[in-house]
Amino acid sequence: MRDVRRASRPCPAHDQSRALRRFLADSTPVAAGGRAILLQIADPVVAAGVRRHSDFARRPQQRLAHTLMYVYAVVVGTPEDAAVAASFVAHAHRPVTGADDPDRQLWVAATLVDSAIRTHRLLGIPVDDARAEDVLRAYAPIATALRVPAERWPDSMPAFEQYWAASLAQLRVTDDARGVVRDLLHPRHAPAWVRAAMPVVRIVTVGMLPAAVRSQYGFAWGPREARRFRRTVTGLRLFRAVLPGALLRLPGPLLIRAMHRTARRYSAH
Repeated sequence: MRDVRRASRPCPAHDQSRALRRFLADSTPVAAGGRAILLQIADPVVAAGVRRHSDFARRPQQRLAHTLMYVYAVVVGTPEDAAVAASFVAHAHRPVTGADDPDRQLWVAATLVDSAIRTHRLLGIPVDDARAEDVLRAYAPIATALRVPAERWPDSMPAFEQYWAASLAQLRVTDDARGVVRDLLHPRHAPAWVRAAMPVVRIVTVGMLPAAVRSQYGFAWGPREARRFRRTVTGLRLFRAVLPGALLRLPGPLLIRAMHRTARRYSAH
């Protein structure tokens, strides 16, 4: 007699695809959103565009929220979600000098995939070489939606690491970048809950930066700061471990819905 249960099980490829989707939908990389932004604006052209064409001083959390909306919409959303996200980015970039430069957009996308992988590892979620390759491929549309030619996206993790090391060596933190950081890490006009979370955000953001970039920003970093970082990471690991998986995957759908609400408001005017 045929084993119906065995026959009805998903194939290994289906299981693997489902596991990758759950991994990509996990909100763990949100913890590294500040790190990604600080790395992005360590490119002087990106920093100048952000400083002169965004509302960091009044709403410093806005760029982070918009970045996360874009990532979730493109990586785990529907084609419609991705199209709406891309149109938002195109609209925001229209007045910004250098915003359509493929080199800059490649760097922006690279900071997102690197931060995602490193945050999972930092918080105790295993990311082996095969999973890292999967994540790299899954994040490729983030770059191509920003008009980066597909062939420019690294086709393997070794190629990505080579690009990453070469790009880090060329970063130069400017006064524009330092001004953005002041608004981002010490928000004066943000909601109370954002300001209450900032001590944790600051230590995680600064602690996750590459040492050379952290030094260029002028952040104090010694044994005391390193201990605080380790304690904070331990606390975040414990906190994450008790959260249900469904709750960890909740921010993505919420952000995508918020994006569509904003799109409807724009279309109504």
